[in-house]
Parts: sequence; structure tokens; C-alpha cells
Amino acid sequence: MTVQLHKIAKAYQGNRILADCSYTFAAGGAYILMGDNGSGKSTLFRLAALLEPPDQGEVRYLQGDLTLPPDITLKRRLTMVFPRVGVFSRSVSENVAYGLKIRGLPRDRVREQVARALEEVALSHKTHQPAATLSSGETMRLGLARALAVEPEVLFLDEPTTHIDRANTRLIEDCLLQTLRERALTLILITHDPAQAHRLGGRRLLLQEGRIVEVD
Repeated sequence: MTVQLHKIAKAYQGNRILADCSYTFAAGGAYILMGDNGSGKSTLFRLAALLEPPDQGEVRYLQGDLTLPPDITLKRRLTMVFPRVGVFSRSVSENVAYGLKIRGLPRDRVREQVARALEEVALSHKTHQPAATLSSGETMRLGLARALAVEPEVLFLDEPTTHIDRANTRLIEDCLLQTLRERALTLILITHDPAQAHRLGGRRLLLQEGRIVEVD
């Protein structure tokens, strides 16, 4: 599934954030988006993930030559993890299972996908622990597990390792590298860390003056 931004623009209270921004994210692989604070990276993500509409232009999801309608079926094929992960006052496994249950998946499949996702983020030993008692790094890994459990085709990660320790950062990076090897997934990630961008590989992009440019 291809994600195509076509001349999108967005402003808040008269302040232009994005202007005539176009880019095509081909299916599969990693895209690493960088840029100064306030450059519009998170805004771009919300538009690309269909969480809000652009003022101008279009966000298109293409399956081959077919443009997919932006309905609930499409939205369930992608997911986004924010820098601050909210958790329910339930166990770790119940948090991960939530998105699967609202999709109506059979109980056995829910258990299977929850177990796989928790193993991928190295949280299997925390399955029954209350999610609210996790550390900040573990909470981010929980957010990633919740996203991976629904098996998205496009995964947006907005600064997934900000304000967490080195050990959790490395666990998340290792998980993402493994996920890219094993799943048919397009990863689009925001980071301020050039070293992280290098470790994750993929295509590096810079959001500058409201537009995306490729970095050599």
C-alpha cells in the first residue's frame, strides 16, 4: 500500500505549517523523518495517518492503481504511536488486546497476536502486570506492542525513544529492525537523532519550510 501526499497544506490560527507538500512513501521499508522543532513533523503525521484533513491537497492511499477510500477499513490498516503513550488501568496484555477486540477478532487469535507482539518488544514477562506500573521506557514499548498487534501495513512512530533510557531505546530499535525484516510493513518514523536514523537505515527525509526533501 502506497501513501501519497499531494500538495498538502495546513495552517493553525493563520500560522502556516505545511505548504504544497508532496511525497510518495512506497510500500515496504523504512522512512526516517527529521527536522527542527516546530517544523511540522507531527502535523504531517496526523494528516498522513488520516487523523485530520489538510486545508488543501490530498492524502491518498493506493493499492496498485486503485485509490482507497479513507474509511474505517483503510484506517484499520494503519496505526500511529504518539510520543506519550496512554494506557488503560488494566494489565499489559489487556492493553495490547484492546485494538484486536474492537476489530472483532476471535479470542484465540487475540491471544496469539498479543503474545507475539509482547515477545517482539520484550515484555512477555510483564503480561499480567498493571500497565500503569510500567516505567516510561516500558510504556513506550507497550505502545509499540499495541500497534504491532493489529498488524498494520503502515506504522507511524512519532519520536518513539524521546526521554527514555539507552536500554529501552536499543530494545525499541532492535524490535523495529526485526519487524522490518519479518513483516510486510511500511515504517515512517520521526526522530531528532541522526545516529538513530543511521542505525535504522531506510530513506532519510527532512521537513524544511513546509516541504519534504530527501537527504543523501
